[in-house]
Amino acid sequence: MSGVMVGVDVGGTFTDVFVLDETNGAASVAKVPTTRPDQSGGFLDGIGKQVDDLSKIAVVVHGTTAGTNALLERKGAKIGAITTQGLRDVLEMRRRDRPRTWGLRGDFEPVVERENRLEVPERTLADGTIRTKVDLEAVRKAAKQLLEQGCDAVAILFANVYANPENEMSAVAEVRAMWPNAHVSCSSEILPEIREFERFSTTALNAYLQPEVSGYLHRLEDALKSGGFSGEFMIVQSNGGVMGVETACHYPIRTALSGPAAGVIAAGYIASCAGYENIITGDMGGTSFDVSLIAEGESMLSPQTSIDFGMVVRTPMIEITTIGAGGGSIAWVDKGGLLNIGPESAGSNPGPVAYGLGNDRPTVTDANIVLGRIDPENPIGGKLERLDVEAASQAIQKHVGEPLRLDKIQAAEAILRVANSRMAGAIRLVSIERGFDPKRFAFMPFGGGGALHTGAMLAEAGIPRAIIPRYPGVTSAMGCVIADMRQDFVQTINSLVSSLDENTLLEFMQAHVDQGLKTLDAARAKFLSRELKFELDMAYIGQTHTVSVPLSVKTDGTRVVAPTRAEIEEAFDKAYSDTFGRLLKTGVRRILNLRSTVTGKRPKFDLKTLAPATIGEVKPKATRKVHFGDQWHDTAVYARLDLPVGTIIEGPAILEQPDTTVLIEPNLIGKVDAFGNTIIENKEAG
Repeated sequence: MSGVMVGVDVGGTFTDVFVLDETNGAASVAKVPTTRPDQSGGFLDGIGKQVDDLSKIAVVVHGTTAGTNALLERKGAKIGAITTQGLRDVLEMRRRDRPRTWGLRGDFEPVVERENRLEVPERTLADGTIRTKVDLEAVRKAAKQLLEQGCDAVAILFANVYANPENEMSAVAEVRAMWPNAHVSCSSEILPEIREFERFSTTALNAYLQPEVSGYLHRLEDALKSGGFSGEFMIVQSNGGVMGVETACHYPIRTALSGPAAGVIAAGYIASCAGYENIITGDMGGTSFDVSLIAEGESMLSPQTSIDFGMVVRTPMIEITTIGAGGGSIAWVDKGGLLNIGPESAGSNPGPVAYGLGNDRPTVTDANIVLGRIDPENPIGGKLERLDVEAASQAIQKHVGEPLRLDKIQAAEAILRVANSRMAGAIRLVSIERGFDPKRFAFMPFGGGGALHTGAMLAEAGIPRAIIPRYPGVTSAMGCVIADMRQDFVQTINSLVSSLDENTLLEFMQAHVDQGLKTLDAARAKFLSRELKFELDMAYIGQTHTVSVPLSVKTDGTRVVAPTRAEIEEAFDKAYSDTFGRLLKTGVRRILNLRSTVTGKRPKFDLKTLAPATIGEVKPKATRKVHFGDQWHDTAVYARLDLPVGTIIEGPAILEQPDTTVLIEPNLIGKVDAFGNTIIENKEAG
């Protein structure tokens, strides 16, 4: 089989495809509109744009928003829950928080209706002692009732299973024996970790997604196979790794935010190759602007994420801050006369007003078109022949200009100023507000619209330079090709260090390693190496919040040696001191959780294969009027992919390519580096 690898990222507006032929390093890209409600149409259409014979493909890696969209739009399956007697309402009680801080209003409906949350007699204590053995007849009766009530999936949620899963596993075996499909989620398999609500929520959301996500992935897999594909089909996880389809169908909650995560992985690799270890990414698609921070080459991972209010997912995810400021975000003036951007988006259909598909409310993309920053004769995506500039102008004038007493150009500039301000606020949130100085970072915009806003982000966020990747519009799809195979595990230990049973800790560590390596062995992917990583969540007795304590563990690659209590104490002291600057002299050290990661490092392709030639004449292909600030500028337009390595372009300039448009503002300068990236800086700095 040939070494053709395909990465596919399905976004809210466009489906992006990155195709790499490993035999010769050739790469090609495609961008097609996302199809709704079944995203598989755009998925297959995008691959078909670049690959005429699916049998030539060795690997397809997919970053999907199917799970995220199902959660946000509450379009998952009708599910039931079987839980310990007395815990029926844990999902509804949450942490006694509320959607809005002030006032008494604010409803929350869990994804499991109360009539479908059934209790059974059983009880496991926090130390693992079984006080009440599970009533299996009650379990069978509850499962039968849920089936009669029309549930497509079920979650088994028992108390304290992190200490002893025996009762829950017995119940799961009974339910799986009588349930008509594979959609049975078990909290001790999903998250064997202390804290009932977070475990219940993560497991219930996993069940909520199973029918939707597994059906979608199996349809894709069947369509690929019917077209002659016989390679490996893998899915990007929210932790930035990839997993097999069957794993994704069993744990669909791990696919939440997988598309944006793939973009961050690609951005980190591209920036590292270019010599930048500290970057802030900005993925601007048609619906949202996703921001993440990479420090010293490492992505920030969050152990817990709220997809929406009350929808808590406790599984490792790359930290991504999302705001509704994409190219399709709608601009509107509220009753107080304030201009707002989003969160409502025109998406891919009907899309911006200029698309001519029925929308009459202006978007961020419409503002860029009216100001001359996007070529109306060559829209990205390949579906439209041209954009309707006049319709976009009229919509901006009607909905923004008239209420604010501005002409259409002033109104378009106002739309971009508000959008840019919101985007810069998201950048400050992940940098300054978390103790990182933006001056030490480079900004990497990607997505279809990110490179149009580079200059504004540098000016408003105080970042000295930006790196525009070779194919910014399909960076997330490229990340699918780059991502390693990764499995994360967690197990609550809940022990003082002084009384830790080192053999028990070793058993959990070895079990995680064995399971992770088994998954890697089952994959058909090639791995350059396999890495094992262990951390403990620790705190002093009496503290609620923990610190992550990395462990230096001796291993031969398959067997591990448990750290001693003294080694654990030393590692905790260092981590705690690094975090808080001091230790508590009389503090008693406590271990809460063990976290393990097994990673198969996949081969990375040489980014220099994407770079253009180092010689060639640099001539603009056209010149057009583009509005910056308060005046029009004659602006040179270049075919970006034809610019040779070493090219220096002074702003104002526009660099066009099939998947995006790069804007270099009048005070900026762009340089093409050895990898085909464009480095944009202030002219004084350059």
